[in-house]
Amino acid sequence: MRNRHRAASVAIALLGMVASLPALPALLAQSRAVAPQQKKPRLFPPQDLGLLEPPDRDDWNKPEQIMDALGIADGATVADLGAGSGWMEIRLARRVGPNGIVYAEDVQPQMIEAINRRMQHEGLSNVRTVMGTTTDPRLPTGLDAVLIVNAYHEMDDPLNPDQILTFLRNVAKSLKPQGRLGVADFLPGGGGPGPAVEDRVNPDSVIRSAENAGFKLQNREVVPPFQFVLVFTRVPPTGRQAP
Repeated sequence: MRNRHRAASVAIALLGMVASLPALPALLAQSRAVAPQQKKPRLFPPQDLGLLEPPDRDDWNKPEQIMDALGIADGATVADLGAGSGWMEIRLARRVGPNGIVYAEDVQPQMIEAINRRMQHEGLSNVRTVMGTTTDPRLPTGLDAVLIVNAYHEMDDPLNPDQILTFLRNVAKSLKPQGRLGVADFLPGGGGPGPAVEDRVNPDSVIRSAENAGFKLQNREVVPPFQFVLVFTRVPPTGRQAP
């Protein structure tokens, strides 16, 4: 009899514990609500650098169109942020010529090493590598143009919105008064190459962040079939727009 009473007491206690727990649907809803907040931006793994350069990248990334949009010409001093494998550096170095300079910035030492080796192999002496941070690309002043090509989503941490603002403000300090910032990335949606749909950036979000960091949108265009490019100019401290 005592055993029966003890078993009944244990069963009642367990039922009370279960009743006090949130319902399963509520727990699932909570986990879904929290999951997006836990997402961290992912740096591209250096061991996968080969994936950045499919044979048809020139066809869909259209580097000439991007450089034209930024007015990059012979003798210019420019920077590419999140340079990765150095793919864009080769095209920039040839565009600015021996009288120009290209600064290749990245936050991963392995990328910097890969770029240095590649530029040496290509015989391009007008490329300088720069080890930046998540809040400061550590660029010199007096730049004609700064590019961020297919890397903005790695720089924008949704858990730390001030990070990209500080980064872009430091970019602004490196530009000449008439200097330009260009952001080229994949269109939202699931078409073509590039990052997963959830990792792609909304152009309107980029514009808002850039404007909050002291830039003004000058031009916005689609680079078909998969990309967009945004061109910004600096807003001088006085509030007058750069010509």
